[in-house]
Amino acid sequence: MSAATPQPTAPQPKGTRQRELISRLLRQAEGPLNVPELHRRALGELPRLGVATVYRTLKLLQEQGAAHTVTLDGENLYEASGRGHHHHFACRTCQRVFTLNTCPVALPAGTVYPGGFVVEAHEVTLYGKCPECAKGGA
Repeated sequence: MSAATPQPTAPQPKGTRQRELISRLLRQAEGPLNVPELHRRALGELPRLGVATVYRTLKLLQEQGAAHTVTLDGENLYEASGRGHHHHFACRTCQRVFTLNTCPVALPAGTVYPGGFVVEAHEVTLYGKCPECAKGGA
């Protein structure tokens, strides 16, 4: 009887630190982030991180269901998945986007509008000044 040959351990996928960092930054963000902002924040911890790695990581996180795209005014932003039903507030002064954990629209799925339009989901983005910009009088 021969001894069992130990199975080699699978190599860790390259970039694990990068993926963990980008995932954490998305989870901690006050709202969805664009790639330049996500890259800027990540450089604080990984100064040699390239923007191409950010794009690849976002693609992978989306494929895994850990992140998704939010498109506001034609720009793709990214946020962590699993935050439940929420909407966004875009500040016209500082350009930041915030997550609103309340729904300003009482519109349940299955609502039928005149003409036979059946609602399956909705997305709402409110625009104005965030509390910081409103306080500053900008």
